[in-house]
Amino acid sequence: MSVSVLERPKRREVFTLRRWESREDYELWRDGDMVAQPIEESVFEKNVLLNEGIGALLNLLIGAAETAFSNANAFIGVGDDNTAESAAQTGLIAATNKLYKAMEASYPQIASQTVTFRAVFGTSEGNFDWNEFTVASGNSDAADNLNRKVSAQGTKASGQTWTIDVAVTFS
Repeated sequence: MSVSVLERPKRREVFTLRRWESREDYELWRDGDMVAQPIEESVFEKNVLLNEGIGALLNLLIGAAETAFSNANAFIGVGDDNTAESAAQTGLIAATNKLYKAMEASYPQIASQTVTFRAVFGTSEGNFDWNEFTVASGNSDAADNLNRKVSAQGTKASGQTWTIDVAVTFS
């Protein structure tokens, strides 16, 4: 049975990077203080699903042995490499400057047909150029990496807190 073009599922990934002057500013905003605002916010889209990530999703779909992308297991990785995305890649490309960070409490979250992952990089974490991004089912390139996005987002400075949200919508 074939699926017509109109019936094919679609996906959309939106990355939202917020830069905070301090951890305290982020926590005020997270807790609903409308006065606290990020010093900068970037929204960028389109990434490549990695073959290993697709395989992991399919295994989870049929109940095969696989590590779920849950709060206990999911990490967002950032690195400084700018090599173009390719489905055959298996994580971040950066040799030295990369970091996988665990989910913020209560993430990932599902709303309607969207799952959102969030990680918070504290004042002494990830202080390098942010050029590549991934969601993984573990804290290294050895885990199943769902996707990879390359986008130059600046250099995180010591003392700042940056948050990254990755929202994946299926329709």
